Amino acid sequence: MSNFRVSACTAEHIGDRSEQQDRVAILTSPRHPNGLLAVVSDGMGGRTGGRMASDQVIATANHVFQDMAEADAGSLHALLKTIAEEAHTVIRLSALSSEKEPHATFVALIVRRDYAIWAHSGDSRLYHFRGSRLVHRTEDQTYAWYLRAHGRTEQAAEADIKFKHMLVSALGLNRPPTVVISEASDLQLGDSFLLCSDGLWAHISDTEFGEFLARTSAREASGEFVQRARERARGGGDNLSLAIVKLEAPGSS
Repeated sequence: MSNFRVSACTAEHIGDRSEQQDRVAILTSPRHPNGLLAVVSDGMGGRTGGRMASDQVIATANHVFQDMAEADAGSLHALLKTIAEEAHTVIRLSALSSEKEPHATFVALIVRRDYAIWAHSGDSRLYHFRGSRLVHRTEDQTYAWYLRAHGRTEQAAEADIKFKHMLVSALGLNRPPTVVISEASDLQLGDSFLLCSDGLWAHISDTEFGEFLARTSAREASGEFVQRARERARGGGDNLSLAIVKLEAPGSS
């Protein structure tokens, strides 16, 4: 087992909106010793509907992580799928009963010792850095992403401009979500993960994220990222939320 100390924190800001519809959490469970689950969800579909959807994502993640061990699920891959599927179902049922159209993005990360696995649906992102170098970044499930996946690259370039924020997958839409799951089994000292909503990543480059995460603590980085996003939004900022998980040397502060 690799000798790491896991440092983690969350942050959120209402931005310049009237209501906070992002939700973020870092969860632990006695059923998952030496592990943690980080989740970010950006709710959409009207003021109360959006918050209800993101609340449901966090509540479902907590319920499944507390009640279902890896042995029960069959794998951590199955556990993440269960969270997404159950949250999607409950949001859909809530939509029918409330006559709203709530939906939410979903990005979740499980880190256990030197192994990580993550899942996402929508355009909230996960970044994996090794030092300051970007190792992996999830793909936003927008209309342009859908067109590229089907070989329609010219139309995708136009969609990136005209339909930049049009999602084709999220939890709670009237079709099953596309949940993409990836993993890393060779985590190293100095690796870090950033999960965040588009209210943050719209204002900060991949290079900035990596450089700052490599040289500061999780808490310092979270505060700096929120500040930079708020300054650059110039009074028109969206809700933002983030979770940072860093692998540090034992005894480091």
